[in-house]
Amino acid sequence: MARTVWGSTVGKKTVMAVSGLIMLLYLVAHMIGNLKIYFGAGEFNHYAHWLRTLGEPFMHYEWTLWLVRVVLVAAVVAHAVSAYQLSRRDIKARPSKYVHARPRASYATRTMRWGGIILGLFIVWHILDLTTGTVHSGGFQPGHPYQNVVDTFSTWYGNVVYIVAVLALGLHIRHGFWSAAQTLGVGSRTRDRALKTAANVLALLLTAGFIAVPVGVMTGVVS
Repeated sequence: MARTVWGSTVGKKTVMAVSGLIMLLYLVAHMIGNLKIYFGAGEFNHYAHWLRTLGEPFMHYEWTLWLVRVVLVAAVVAHAVSAYQLSRRDIKARPSKYVHARPRASYATRTMRWGGIILGLFIVWHILDLTTGTVHSGGFQPGHPYQNVVDTFSTWYGNVVYIVAVLALGLHIRHGFWSAAQTLGVGSRTRDRALKTAANVLALLLTAGFIAVPVGVMTGVVS
């Protein structure tokens, strides 16, 4: 049954929708946690330490964090693979160009594929920068996330990479949230306007929330 569901277009779209919503929930929590940086180094570093002790003593140190990471990696892989396969299936179904021009799609719709690639590359860079410290500017300090974040956004390229990725994320969420609702059967004629409004508001809030961190560093509010 699992193979049959995965092999169908509807099944792949459902996988995309569910995995996308899992990542969206994580992004909301991640944004709220990021904004703790405005409360100072002590508060932000304590929050990072709390993430590693979450679930103790039932869960061992960092077990809950690693469980979240495994779920996120699975969601990202499932989302990317289903998106790629759906794209290839769409191209094979229409190997030649349309005779008549298609209705002009929204900017978010037309950039979903490129936005996904940008976000995929950014995830790799973000992990190498602030998790492993491999490409981190200055001296990476394990256990001191506040200083590591300030170091990253004290460089022009750190800000450019992050802000471009966040803008791509906002466009991706704006279209993806509404699309997921349609796939999962939540959408209808009476709900479409409310869902599109919710998608726009959610995309705007997440974009503003994530960009607030580098802006805080650039303006000296966070230092």
